[in-house]
Amino acid sequence: MATVPPRSERRRARPGSVERPVNGRLYRGTWLLVGLPLLVAAFSVARPTPLPRAFLPEFDGAAAKQLATDLSSLHANRVPGSLGAADWVRDQLAPYGLPVRTERFSAVIPGRGRVQMQNLVAEAVGKSPRTIVVMAHRDNDGTGPGANDNASGTAMLIQLARAYGTPPGFPAGALQPNHTILFVSTDGGAFGGLGAAWFAAHSPLRHDVGAVINLDSVGGPGRIRLQLSGDTPRTPSGTLVETAAARVAAQIGRRPARPTLLRQLVDLGFPFSLYEQAPFIAGGVGAITLSTAQDNPPDPLVDTTDGLHVDKLNQVGRSAQDLLGTLDEGLEFAQGTASFLYLDSRLIRGWAVELVLMACLLPFFAAAIDLFARCRRRRIPLAPALRGLRSRLGFWFWVVGLFELFRVLGAWPDGAPRPVSPRSPAATDWPAKMLIVLGLLSLAGWLITRERLLPRRPITTEEELAGHTAALLALGALALLFVATNPYALLFLLPSLHAWLWLPQLRRATAPLRLGVLALGFAGPALLLGEFAGRYGLGWDAPWYLTELRVVGYVPFIAAPLLVMWLAGSGQLAALAVKRYAPYPDVAELPPRGPLRSVLRGTYLAVHNRRRRASAEPAEALEG
Repeated sequence: MATVPPRSERRRARPGSVERPVNGRLYRGTWLLVGLPLLVAAFSVARPTPLPRAFLPEFDGAAAKQLATDLSSLHANRVPGSLGAADWVRDQLAPYGLPVRTERFSAVIPGRGRVQMQNLVAEAVGKSPRTIVVMAHRDNDGTGPGANDNASGTAMLIQLARAYGTPPGFPAGALQPNHTILFVSTDGGAFGGLGAAWFAAHSPLRHDVGAVINLDSVGGPGRIRLQLSGDTPRTPSGTLVETAAARVAAQIGRRPARPTLLRQLVDLGFPFSLYEQAPFIAGGVGAITLSTAQDNPPDPLVDTTDGLHVDKLNQVGRSAQDLLGTLDEGLEFAQGTASFLYLDSRLIRGWAVELVLMACLLPFFAAAIDLFARCRRRRIPLAPALRGLRSRLGFWFWVVGLFELFRVLGAWPDGAPRPVSPRSPAATDWPAKMLIVLGLLSLAGWLITRERLLPRRPITTEEELAGHTAALLALGALALLFVATNPYALLFLLPSLHAWLWLPQLRRATAPLRLGVLALGFAGPALLLGEFAGRYGLGWDAPWYLTELRVVGYVPFIAAPLLVMWLAGSGQLAALAVKRYAPYPDVAELPPRGPLRSVLRGTYLAVHNRRRRASAEPAEALEG
């Protein structure tokens, strides 16, 4: 007969004890406070009003397809810096009396080095100095004809520009704009929008720009889409977006596609876009992209003229021309940028979303601070756990510091601080040799660090609780840094905070349950990796692609220390979950020094003693 454990052993641990230290009632009760920001967010929902239509445009989709066919056949290889495609654009605009300005610049493209490029700007002068920019990049990566990406956008740009020029045989232009309109053919668009970024930052014509319409991959079979993401956590004004949506809906009978709510949150938490509206939005200029492609432009290898659709060119062309005329009549009402989440014809204001995300921190902070207070009341020392966390921080600073040093020394593929093309070798070819060197040096750092983190005796329940508390406090400090830099990035941190908060409660649970909760905390980073793997076709290359964005400087340096803090905290909690945690040892428990540390200590002492003897000799001479 099986023995029945005593009643005292079967009794559940008392809340607040060392076995159940997390105050679940306080955690659940604090969630009620999140209801107020949710209510505020609900009342912040607005319906922006589109600007009234200016005129019913006529756009010749067949002519646009013919132009796209000519460009993709005559200049199939339009790598950045190609002169043939630029001359072709000039030739198409020359008969219409539009002066074409050439703006030359250079940039470093990963895997290609520094390339000399040029933007072409045709100007239709209006009554107001305020400017509307219509833009399309004409380059491709050279691996295919690029009929849709972006010969179609270039052809549409030429068609729209011709309407404001002087047609052959006519004494005056067909349209006289109220605002100056710039038709910009950019270079380097297939490699992160290099031409658009240069124009937004350096062009002499950039100062009076009020709105930007970008045309990219506009002739494909897909649904017409609006691309709204920027290089910073901002979006175009609601009036501009709703006006563009209304102009598209007037042509096709339904609203254009836009990213889902989750993807909009991801784009605000990690600002990124392969389309050329992004640098303008970062500069505070309202900009949108009209496209028939997904977030990742078409594959150049299969992007032929057979995939161009006249009906789609007609729809996008008429929408763009109608939008251009509407903005020309009411540009002042559609300027600027802000942070919004778009839900069909409604929007949620960004500050309300930030408030909700920050409010979601309150239950974690309430429970974590209560956990810290319980440790203080029970006189559980936290110093050894904090010193262990410090060692893990030191290790990850060593790894990230080596990575940044290799970046400065040019060990990684370098480039301009723009998004790397997902199909370029720099995005998919892992630098295996340098990564192995980095791994070996990181391993050396870990072998030095681990000596003081290995368990050499049974660990008490109080010491485990101290380890959990120290790591959770570090993650709480990290959350405050997220709030100070980009509150939307809390989307990637909140799963770690709320899942790992319960690890102290599960110290006696089964290993699968502990590991499952630990894995749940990685949902935020997994979401980011999954978005890049799926949306941009990167697959298993997504981790290196995100790393490459830091290499070229598109991801700011502040991301490195934030990542170090998260890795250190997650490393300590992982050690606790797998029962390999040990607090930082006291002096009496320090392990013997290894050969490397013995040599370094001996060298330091020898130099120090020599300096002491050298400073003591003059004093003895004076006394003698």
